[in-house]
Amino acid sequence: MAAWYLWSLLLWEALLPIEDIGAQVQGQVGGSVLLVAEHPPSFQVREAIWRSLWPLEELLATYFRGSLETLYHSRFLGRTLLHSNLSLELRPLESGDSGNFSVLLVDTGGRAWTQILQLKVYDAVPRPMVQVFIALSRDAQHPKTCQALLSCWVPNISDITYSWRREGTVDFGIEPHGLFTDGQVLRLSLGPGDQGVAYSCIVSNPVSWDLTTVTPWESCHHEAGKKKKDVRADEMATETENTLV
Repeated sequence: MAAWYLWSLLLWEALLPIEDIGAQVQGQVGGSVLLVAEHPPSFQVREAIWRSLWPLEELLATYFRGSLETLYHSRFLGRTLLHSNLSLELRPLESGDSGNFSVLLVDTGGRAWTQILQLKVYDAVPRPMVQVFIALSRDAQHPKTCQALLSCWVPNISDITYSWRREGTVDFGIEPHGLFTDGQVLRLSLGPGDQGVAYSCIVSNPVSWDLTTVTPWESCHHEAGKKKKDVRADEMATETENTLV
């Protein structure tokens, strides 16, 4: 009898227009998310049916005659919790859980209310990798100028945003003309006054973020020292050749 009534409600829902399109709900892989069943204030819920609509239409949870049930065979089996307020909790989230979900509510007067919720599951953002590429100035007027390219990257993650921050200053913003490749690359012109200045690459998506901080002048100093050693080695080699001659 209960099974027949359940399928009757599902067929009834198919004939009804959708009453409410809910906002997108965001979650992180490995975490949990709460799909909230909302309805008008005067709506006294008697029955409720939660379903997943994509990629497969599956029954997830029901509420009948005061009894909560979640043991329906679906890809969410063992990962659903129906709360007393009829909101559905999913945990732990997997990357393939993104999709649309519906809840059909029936009140004590036989009225129906259908709500659609859109779930988007994101991977947690890992710590980015930053590489520093250096070009020392050969301009006689600016012998201590160092041109630096800071390249930021995270592997195999979509829907992320790159941004940069100059640490230790009131204004953390970076001028747009110094950014390239959708913010992944930052171009800087550095001098001795930038010795202790650090820059952070921040990667983020709607549910997580992480950063890596570097001090590019250290790479400038290292590269300058390396070039001095190379020049001195060339000079010694030249002196040796001249002596042998």
